Amino acid sequence: MIIEKIASELSATPKQIQAAVTLLDDGATVPFIARYRKEATEGLDDSQLRTLEQRLGYLRELEDRRQVILKSIQEQDKLNPELEQKIRAADNKTELEDLYLPFKPKRRTKGQIAIEAGLEPLADTLLNNPQQDPDNAAAEYISADNGIADTKAALEGARYILIERFAEDAGLLQKIRQHLSKQAHIRSTLVEGKEKDGAKYKDYFDHSEALHKVPSHRALAMFRGRNEGVLRVTMVADPANEEADKSSYCEVIIAEHLNITDKKRPADAWLKSVVQWTWRVKIQLHMETELFGALRERAEREAISVFAKNLHDLLMAAPAGDKVTMGLDPALRTGVKIAIVDATGKVLNTSTIFPHAPQNQWDKGLRTLINLCQQYKVNLISIGNGTGSRETDKLAAEVVKALPEMKISKIMVSEAGASVYSASELASAELPGMDVSLRGAVSIARRLQDPLAELVKIEPKAIGVGQYQHDVSQSLLGKSLDAVVEDCVNAVGVDVNTASSALLSYVSGLNRTLAQNIVQQRDAEGAFVSRKQLLKVDRLGPKAFEQAAGFLRIRNGDNPLDASAVHPEAYKLVEKICNQLSTDVPSIIGNTDVLRTLKASDYADDQFGLPTVTDILAELDKPGRDPRPEFKTATFKDGVETIKDLKAGMILEGVVSNVANFGAFVDVGVHQDGLVHISAMTDKFISDPREVVKAGDIVKVKVMEVDAERKRISFSMRLKDEPGKTAKPQEQRKQTNRDKPNKNRQSAPRSAPPPANSAMAEAFAKAKKS
Repeated sequence: MIIEKIASELSATPKQIQAAVTLLDDGATVPFIARYRKEATEGLDDSQLRTLEQRLGYLRELEDRRQVILKSIQEQDKLNPELEQKIRAADNKTELEDLYLPFKPKRRTKGQIAIEAGLEPLADTLLNNPQQDPDNAAAEYISADNGIADTKAALEGARYILIERFAEDAGLLQKIRQHLSKQAHIRSTLVEGKEKDGAKYKDYFDHSEALHKVPSHRALAMFRGRNEGVLRVTMVADPANEEADKSSYCEVIIAEHLNITDKKRPADAWLKSVVQWTWRVKIQLHMETELFGALRERAEREAISVFAKNLHDLLMAAPAGDKVTMGLDPALRTGVKIAIVDATGKVLNTSTIFPHAPQNQWDKGLRTLINLCQQYKVNLISIGNGTGSRETDKLAAEVVKALPEMKISKIMVSEAGASVYSASELASAELPGMDVSLRGAVSIARRLQDPLAELVKIEPKAIGVGQYQHDVSQSLLGKSLDAVVEDCVNAVGVDVNTASSALLSYVSGLNRTLAQNIVQQRDAEGAFVSRKQLLKVDRLGPKAFEQAAGFLRIRNGDNPLDASAVHPEAYKLVEKICNQLSTDVPSIIGNTDVLRTLKASDYADDQFGLPTVTDILAELDKPGRDPRPEFKTATFKDGVETIKDLKAGMILEGVVSNVANFGAFVDVGVHQDGLVHISAMTDKFISDPREVVKAGDIVKVKVMEVDAERKRISFSMRLKDEPGKTAKPQEQRKQTNRDKPNKNRQSAPRSAPPPANSAMAEAFAKAKKS
């Protein structure tokens, strides 16, 4: 059942899903399956496999819960064939819990107490026979022994019995849930006296919008405001009819479901009050909690997805390459920290200069930098984008100008997470004895050389490319980000002789312990010369070797294939190809002319299918190719160093630092990123900013508005836009087109219309009019 369901969701065959599930259960990783088991899964890619992995976990949890519920109801001797069928057919946790609600062990309620007092027959009588007069019927149940002093107490007990029964009706709950999911609004209002404390939530002091349309960032903002005691957030079931004393359409749904109609019979008024109480006392709060929970879950998923995509773009940013790099960690009062690393990232020198206020040792700092560049033949200067970065960038510019023959390039890089790395155990192990403040400069230098290799040393959450990342489930966020890092690391491949233990730990099949063992053996016995040597690493067995070997690179080793993505299990196939061509492996690698004459189908067999052979030939043509783009840099405008230097109409070059669902943030070198709203990215309609940009992209923007006090900058990527002239946002343009009159279409009311021929519905309609 699980296999068929996932197959349907992924538009795949059950055979493909079963093969992937078997591999996952056997301990195979997603990168390994996607790359080296294409025949088994018939080409499922890493994205499909990640979705499959997540859904498999959810559906297995659902199945485990189903069995627990069936066993619980069975032990209560209340499981009948109809209920069992419904439970087995439930395809989500909400529906399953609705069905279990009446049987779920709970504290003694007013309804249970009333049942124990013998009032259930009274409740059934009035529900099934409204011709009965409630007071007359209740008089028969007055009993001092049972604690029922009068008819009022009897009717109150009967009311609670029905309220709890109705509120546990799975079918009714589903109808109300469907209605509210489409019609309800979320409303946020200011908590009195919190104007100053909650100034940043000003947009939500009196805000209302459809529950099913609220975007992730606004939902999380409102929930955060509520948690901080600034906002009051409620669900409005009937947006067009918000007055507290008015009937809710949900009461109509309850009445219709239970066949309760107001025909002016003796018990009809009492039953109507039961319906009102059921909604207002029980179901309304239950639904608000549930739907807000679902909204938060959806918003968290979207926020985590945004973070994951941004992290992927950042990790897969172009590396500057194996060049001697000077890292500058800027600061004003405490000085600029310097670290010089060689082409492999090894630290050659560290120092600190004080070119800025209050010391103002500009000339001395300049001489120090020039001397260090000459001494170590520096190729690149990497400048962190923190406090003092533009002042330090000026200093670096003078160094470049003073040494034209060295052709040094200076680049501003994000220093997000550098301080986290500096104080970590990993940094202490990698850079023992080095001052914490200098470790940040080392990280800044290395992350220019290879962003992926350096950023994996930092907890992904500390890199800071998400939206409301602290408001989401930290376990889900961590799991999602770890999957992104794993995919990126394995897509690029890892040099086993230079990689840190942090980088190696993300390789398919490896973990922290195995990664550390690899580094320890490398340090003790020297560089690895073949992949086979990995089998000698402590605790690295055949299974881990199978998973990891294809992603580990050994350059200049005994076998040239060890530097490629060709898996050791396929070496015999490559040798077979070479034998048929009467040549050797080194001669065929990179020999495009020869490789283009080969047909993959000629070498496919039961062990190596066509997809694998095609991959092998492509890898032989360009072994160990890096999927990351070519390295480019942005040039910040001279004289524009703080937000006060910005003027409306300026056109600047910047780097996309973060992408959210509502737009992209761009760093133009003023210590405050500006926002390009999704509506100002392009002239055509787009639903996702990533259709235009991704983190790390270099873009040109026009300054549209600057609010220095609130530290807000508005940019446009439509360089013809004029500041002060607000272009119609895309969402508005789209909505305008959608809302144009259509004589063939009837307009839908904001709340669902009450069912016809219903007295209760007519009462609801009158209440709306009044």
